Amino acid sequence: MPAAPLAELVPGTRTPSGPGGLWRYRACIPVGDDIAARLTLGEGHTPIVSAGSDLEGVTLKLEFVFPTLSFKDRGAVVLIASAVERGARRVVADSSGNAGSAIAAYAARAGLECQVFVPAAISARKRAQILAYGASLECVAGDRTAAAEAAIAAVARTGATYASHIYNPYFLQGTKTFAFELWEQLGRGVPDAVIVPAGNGTLALGAARGFGELQAAGLIERVPALIALQSERCAPLAQAWTMGLREPVDVEVTPTSAEGIAIPRPARGAQILAAVAHSGGCVVSVPEVAIEPAQRDLAARGLFVEPTAALVWAGLLIARHHPAVRGIAVESEGWTVARALTRGNVAVPLCGSGLK
Repeated sequence: MPAAPLAELVPGTRTPSGPGGLWRYRACIPVGDDIAARLTLGEGHTPIVSAGSDLEGVTLKLEFVFPTLSFKDRGAVVLIASAVERGARRVVADSSGNAGSAIAAYAARAGLECQVFVPAAISARKRAQILAYGASLECVAGDRTAAAEAAIAAVARTGATYASHIYNPYFLQGTKTFAFELWEQLGRGVPDAVIVPAGNGTLALGAARGFGELQAAGLIERVPALIALQSERCAPLAQAWTMGLREPVDVEVTPTSAEGIAIPRPARGAQILAAVAHSGGCVVSVPEVAIEPAQRDLAARGLFVEPTAALVWAGLLIARHHPAVRGIAVESEGWTVARALTRGNVAVPLCGSGLK
């Protein structure tokens, strides 16, 4: 079914009998209402909280408050719904962990067989979660790209539906609802900047799409600047940004605790760079040594997140010269821009639970 123009919606209202959460925007999501009602696990409409008095103007959006404990549920439920509508019986996915868990969960909800390919180095907890949903788990030697290649080969052999959170456009139809929710929760407004993790860019691209639809509908005058963060140990986008390139550069991965965004060759890297540039934002890398202090700082605020989510918080703390990351220096043109962009109102999504 075609999605309705956003201007036709009145966000914050929905039929009492319909699903809530991100499905409050279901007229903008191109899958049927009956499928949404069948598959929903209550995903979406995650809470926002103030960061605290020491970080004025900073809003945290708790994107780990999802059925599988990460924001990837936004895209997974829409992707699986579209697969069901097209008659899929078996899906194959590749992931660094969180997307695999989300695809496996909603595939189980839909009664689909599911096979997930992951790099062998992902955490035991992420492997256990995927298996708990009844999916077949294939651990692949090599990096994230090797897992994707193995998944694509399996699709070619078996004829299964490729439930790719990178290539399948329905995934972004789910992640764009992050922008709709934030706009609604901020009183129908947007912050000056949004800080996002950037591996394969499913949140960055989804947010860009969502804010773009809000602007096209005349509901906001400007889109917020996107500040995309990578680990210094795997930063093909940040390096490209520094060099003024439109495509990600080739990099080798050094082990990083932020495994969720350790993507050496992001397939949609050019689109991520373009989306960030269009928003007036920047792409920068975060030192590995800043991740653990940032994780501890969030825990002291009552929020337990995984290292990939803590990396995003580390970026905010560095930009604001917060004492929690005292002594961790970063100097680049990108960081100069990031510091300027974070002086105003900033939204920071925390995308994965520390239980991951």
